[in-house]
Amino acid sequence: MVSRFGAVIAALAITAVNLVSSQHVQADPAPLLPDLRQAPIGCPGGHDGSPLLCRAWDVCLVEDASAPRGKCMFRGGSAQAVRLRFTTSIDNVGDGPLLLHAHRDSTATPTMNVRQAIQSGVDGSIAGSYNEARRETRSSAYYEPAPTHTHWHLLNFEYFQLRAPDGSVVETDRKNGFCIGDRYTVSDRLPRRPEDPESPEGKLAQRLDGHMCEHHNPSALDVMFGISVGSGDDYKHEVDFQWLDLTHVKSGVYDVVNVVNSDRALLEKNYDNNASSIAISVQWPGGAVNPPGTIDEAPSVRMIRSCPGKAKCAKPRG
Repeated sequence: MVSRFGAVIAALAITAVNLVSSQHVQADPAPLLPDLRQAPIGCPGGHDGSPLLCRAWDVCLVEDASAPRGKCMFRGGSAQAVRLRFTTSIDNVGDGPLLLHAHRDSTATPTMNVRQAIQSGVDGSIAGSYNEARRETRSSAYYEPAPTHTHWHLLNFEYFQLRAPDGSVVETDRKNGFCIGDRYTVSDRLPRRPEDPESPEGKLAQRLDGHMCEHHNPSALDVMFGISVGSGDDYKHEVDFQWLDLTHVKSGVYDVVNVVNSDRALLEKNYDNNASSIAISVQWPGGAVNPPGTIDEAPSVRMIRSCPGKAKCAKPRG
């Protein structure tokens, strides 16, 4: 039988080993970093064809503007809002997984702090908890109680905007959080894609497959978010707040811009592919410049071009 003193010594030794291991990963000479790629707007997750052929977007006339997932009107009647709905997806095409551990000390705190775990390029190890993850971030997490969610969300992970050709912001999304997990696979040939289910990245991929971010657990003290190499996370265009409001937007040409990790709070191998955009033409019925006072017909919205990897797509007049 181990004495209480011996058990304490053993526990301290294990803690020391964990800390050394975590610090070793943090100071790794060749860390395996993720690379978040904002996929083409309006394309389903994992799409590998021309983005101009993507149809995962639409224009929706909504009777109730207060409903984040209002049903589209297909028959007569006036609409309170016009929404451009579109699917957005984020791929991880890097060398290591994106892995974030969120934690709070008690349920009295509504939000969690977030740390990023970086896979070691020396031994392949990945920090398995908030305490082991050593990289602090400016990100946070909170529990979304809405009936269509009821799970934890990572805040400020990505955003989308409607911009004029000169870059000025016309509309900004109202989405505030994301449950990040492995939802689909990408077709890229990636040497660090998890293949061995017994490897650290393979075991992590099994946990991230269809990950639901502590679903129905508002009292959780810990939650993780992540995307394995070769996988991606998508939000389909029918999801809450997966839209930009066109109700008061004038006829014209605009950019729809989607950006992930815009503040670079998360460490990546490459930040050059964190934005994606499409140029669209908006035209109200009858050739009108301004939207009508009573909306009973949707404006015509046409995709002009798609610009993956770029935050600007529309060309200025002239």
